Amino acid sequence: MVEASLPGPTRRRRALVLLGAAGALLFGGTLALSAMPVSVSAAPAPDVVVPDEGVVGADFSPTVADGLVDDGLPLTISNTSAPAIVRLDPDLRRALTEAQAMAADDGIRFQITSGWRSEAYQRWLMTDAIATLGSEEAAREIVAEADASSHVTGRAVDIGNLDAQEWLEAYGQGWGLCRTYANESWHFERATSPGGDCPTMKTDARG
Repeated sequence: MVEASLPGPTRRRRALVLLGAAGALLFGGTLALSAMPVSVSAAPAPDVVVPDEGVVGADFSPTVADGLVDDGLPLTISNTSAPAIVRLDPDLRRALTEAQAMAADDGIRFQITSGWRSEAYQRWLMTDAIATLGSEEAAREIVAEADASSHVTGRAVDIGNLDAQEWLEAYGQGWGLCRTYANESWHFERATSPGGDCPTMKTDARG
């Protein structure tokens, strides 16, 4: 059939049908495209910076959990809750317990002002000493590096009262307890076997 022979209304209806079919095709194509899976490349994840545990931030402040002992509130070796005491090396703690029992007969009590310390606490002490003394060289004379500190390993205590310091220096070797630094009358370690000779004292914390 020839298009020109169709009557006017018929041509109009066919034109509408064709337009409708074209619209349906377009709409269907759009739906098909929208239904197709789209591959989206994920953006690379940003680098995650893991804090270095070896770094002490400016806002760090040691707590009891780090081995801090409050000023004016020294501990005794019999303490069973303070990390500064309970995390001491077992052999050192045993030696101090036995020595304390003997010293008590002379009316002396060991007032422990520092024992075990966390690495972070030890690094903080170094930073504080540098700020106070003005140089790292001076700070190293009184504060050991964290990886060389006997406090970090729980193998040292600081005794705050002079009578106990003198007692331990005189009799401590009976339990292997020795003053180990010439410039620190308060610092004691289990540095020999019970009854053995104490090693020559180191000049300072630099060794």
